[in-house]
Amino acid sequence: MPIATMATAAKPFSLRKLALACCIVPTLAIAQGAYPNKAITIVVPYPAGGSNDTFARQVAKELGDALKQPVIIDNRPGASGNTGTGQVAKAAPDGYTLVAVSSSMTTNAAVQSKIPYDPNTSFAPVAMFAKGPFIVAVNNDFPAKTPAELIAAIKAKPAQYNYASSGSGSVNQFGTELLKAQVGKLDITHIPYKGMGPAVTDLVGGQTQLLISSGPSLLPMVRAGKLRAVGITSLKPSPIAPDLTPMATAVPGYEFELWWGLLAPAGTPADIVAKLNKAVNTSLAKPELAANFLKEGAIATPISPAQFTKVIADDVERWKKLAKQQNITAD
Repeated sequence: MPIATMATAAKPFSLRKLALACCIVPTLAIAQGAYPNKAITIVVPYPAGGSNDTFARQVAKELGDALKQPVIIDNRPGASGNTGTGQVAKAAPDGYTLVAVSSSMTTNAAVQSKIPYDPNTSFAPVAMFAKGPFIVAVNNDFPAKTPAELIAAIKAKPAQYNYASSGSGSVNQFGTELLKAQVGKLDITHIPYKGMGPAVTDLVGGQTQLLISSGPSLLPMVRAGKLRAVGITSLKPSPIAPDLTPMATAVPGYEFELWWGLLAPAGTPADIVAKLNKAVNTSLAKPELAANFLKEGAIATPISPAQFTKVIADDVERWKKLAKQQNITAD
């Protein structure tokens, strides 16, 4: 057969193959690009039972229902949350490995020189779960019942009182040192403990006089009459403890609140981040979830990824500045 005839005969076959390929490739691309099409893992960089774990599990259930895929909680504690958080920073940026963090990530960055991630560049912030103020508590023998009386009592006896924290560089220390910095001259000695349990025990026993910590850590002891709450660290009265007066009434502008949220590895596609953000924010609007958060001392706080990114950046800058000013260091 002449060469020209062979080419002409082969042409229809080639066109059919090309047409089939054009149909198949988009179909495969759509199938591969659908998100999510398998289980999602949320790493909790703390042991089970804490606030990070509690909030992550509640949100995970809602996410699973909304996205029609299993959402698995994987607790990876260690190094004050840095171990699990660092592992997620190195995970594939495909939306299938996320990490539930709190604002302690930013205080860690302020006092620890070697952490396995950069809070500003290693992640794509997805959604905030909640925010919550701290309770300001004293032992029952301390001569103060209001924020103004607390400040006056400490000023009246400089270097005579101690404040407790769950450890050097902890969020409790940051909250108290922020108060000291904004008052100007508040001479009270820091006593760090290895965890919140012993810190609360010694506050009840009178070895220390002041502790600023979360509602779940302190309110049960306050309600049992073993401690006295003198204020709250939100700028305005909070539904966490609506009967408590904000410390800002005695120290204008003083505000200290924890936040909890969800991060993905840096480079995660924006459409995946947006889909996750929408699903989380929709779940936060449910009254039952908001009520559960309130029991844990937090208020559901739906915001955009861009807003969450700014919160993290602002906190890192703020806490680095305070750590340097107040000589806050890690254990």
